[in-house]
Amino acid sequence: MDNRAEVREFLMTRRARVTPDAAGIAAGPNRRVPGLRRGEVAILAGVSVEYYAKLERGSIAGASASVLEAVARALQLDDAERAHLFDLARAADGIPTSGRPRRRSSRTSAARPSLQWAMTAITDGVAFVRDQRQNLLAVNELGRAFYSPVIGDGGRVPNLARFQFLDPAAREFYPDWDRFAEMCVGVMRAEAGRDPHDPAMQELVGELSTRSETFRRLWAAHDVRTHGAGTKRFHHPVVGELILAYEELAITAEPGHVMLIYTAEPGSPSADRLRLLASWAATHRAEEPAADEHAAEGA
Repeated sequence: MDNRAEVREFLMTRRARVTPDAAGIAAGPNRRVPGLRRGEVAILAGVSVEYYAKLERGSIAGASASVLEAVARALQLDDAERAHLFDLARAADGIPTSGRPRRRSSRTSAARPSLQWAMTAITDGVAFVRDQRQNLLAVNELGRAFYSPVIGDGGRVPNLARFQFLDPAAREFYPDWDRFAEMCVGVMRAEAGRDPHDPAMQELVGELSTRSETFRRLWAAHDVRTHGAGTKRFHHPVVGELILAYEELAITAEPGHVMLIYTAEPGSPSADRLRLLASWAATHRAEEPAADEHAAEGA
């Protein structure tokens, strides 16, 4: 992930998205671009055409905060896109983002025992921890049942992006698959901007780009987003439709890791189905020792 190419493509795609009407500029005849011209962005940002052209070629190192703010306003960037632009500039300058080391370990680490205890204490909702590469690092008991289609029978660490784009079961688990796909790529884009030198992220993006045309198309769009909070719809193979609210919490002790908690509105059908799923998980878990004992006796 070359930072200069990332900057260039991000600015070009954002510029193409802003129409002259939206920017308050008379379109005029003979326009050959769908969005703004470089010169128009430069005027709106209050910089020279030469300087903005330099930025759009990817030479963003050394750009001041005031210039970045002006460009963000000219391109009508939302909060996530503005943060992404600043992250790209920090990466170009070699400055750690949000206190994180520039190069984070590519090794997937297990959750600390105390973090696992904290998640286990959450009994009425789905709780899980993922890293910046969409690896599912830890789940609570209800989360293990909820994400059973993702976790499967074990093997390598479950990855939400691989499940989203490479596993046919994802289209049933996520009824709004297209929306989930856009969200997944947008979050990954934002993370890649924070640390463009992360080899594990590069490997994941390369794998998904090779194996999924949809991922390749969405990645090329350079859209970014933050997760934060919201509502999602799922279809679980055991209990059916679940409409769940989510909250994302940064784990300060593990930069780049977040905990997400999914809960249902009290008294709703989804709350009843979550309880049913918890009951199913408890029954399933109770049967496992008996199955292990029978297997040992037959050995």
